[in-house]
Amino acid sequence: MLTKIDLCSMALLKLGEKPIQSLSEDTAAAKLGRTFIDVVIDSLLAIHPWRFASRNYELTANTDGVFDIPSDVLRIIKTNGQIMQGKIISPDTKTTITAIVRVSPEQFPSYFASVVATKLAMEFCMPITSDQTVFRTLAALYESELQTAKFIDSTTSINPQIENFSLIDIRF
Repeated sequence: MLTKIDLCSMALLKLGEKPIQSLSEDTAAAKLGRTFIDVVIDSLLAIHPWRFASRNYELTANTDGVFDIPSDVLRIIKTNGQIMQGKIISPDTKTTITAIVRVSPEQFPSYFASVVATKLAMEFCMPITSDQTVFRTLAALYESELQTAKFIDSTTSINPQIENFSLIDIRF
């Protein structure tokens, strides 16, 4: 089970640096970790409809007739209404949304954890090493890992049940 410290340490190891033991350390590496870890994770989760981070919500309109977006939602993939100013506006009193949500590192599949560590290594690279060549190498590795992770996630089979489909019902 990975933690934020593990992800930062993996990034540091990719740079040839020593891992950290805590994000509260008074070292440059720990300070960079505190600064970048949450932003990097949130942005990587939001860029793709990752299956491991997808959730369905059934929402009820509040007293103003709008739907509040749950706080763990990073990106809404599907909704019946319009998203305006952090709220969902719909004439209905109930709605369902499909969203990408914050997921803790313990729940990351290995292909995603590797992408996070490489992206963090990119963010850490210039402040720690000032080496443009290492940065370009990490950027190429990141792009490759990201495409591979998207492919793996997108081809992970989920066999949804087809319900209430008249042609299938008639056949059986």
